[in-house]
Amino acid sequence: MENPFGRVSQLNLKTEERDGKTILEDVYFTAPFKVMNPFVKKDGSIQIMMMSASAGIMEGDRQEFHFHIGEGSKMEFLSQSFDKIHKMKEGEARRYTKAVVEKNGHFLFHPQPTIPFKASAYENTMDIYLADSSAVFTMQEILSCGRAARGERFQYRKYDSLVNIYKNDKLIYRDNTRYRPDEMNLEAIGMYEGYTHMANLVLCNQKKGRDWMDRVWKYLDSREEEAGGVTALDEDVVVIRILGHQAQKLQNICNDLLKLA
Repeated sequence: MENPFGRVSQLNLKTEERDGKTILEDVYFTAPFKVMNPFVKKDGSIQIMMMSASAGIMEGDRQEFHFHIGEGSKMEFLSQSFDKIHKMKEGEARRYTKAVVEKNGHFLFHPQPTIPFKASAYENTMDIYLADSSAVFTMQEILSCGRAARGERFQYRKYDSLVNIYKNDKLIYRDNTRYRPDEMNLEAIGMYEGYTHMANLVLCNQKKGRDWMDRVWKYLDSREEEAGGVTALDEDVVVIRILGHQAQKLQNICNDLLKLA
């Protein structure tokens, strides 16, 4: 099926730093996307919220996000509503995201959680380019099992997500997720383990030491309804993965972890 909007749906944002404040240097979007006016924070960074006129991601959709975080600028990107991947007859939907973070730039990427409906098929690819060790990137993503309240636990056809993060053009992190509920038991140990939601929090170039990781473990161990863990791939990348039963609770947990000193 062809894209119902007749072309690739795009969102392009470019920031720069001026006098200690971040401004949007360039904004471009096509249907169904729109962006709200930037919210300026006390530290001079900006928060951008994306809106969509669509009911969700449909069969045939092709979407592209492009972000350029200029040197010294800081941006937080979030979406207004959950990404609902609707039922599809035989086709699929695709999204590609590219982000470039220049020196001393900060980019926090945390769209709302994703809900893959029954019989949906989706491919997501992200390429993140960090100029050097001063370029800071944080990604928060939450994927549900489907519409669990309707009995749709892992009834989608496929969910693919490939995330590549580069520093100085060298690959420092790759997460290649390929979920096929018809071919694998996503309820099993090592997968969702009976939970309905999974949160993935990736932190790059944030110099998180052993003491910080110990505090993360202590916090996660204190949670009675969720399970999680933290892994330092090297000094550049820390990954936290959390399983739970409610998207809102996982969002709150991620926010708590990001606030840990």
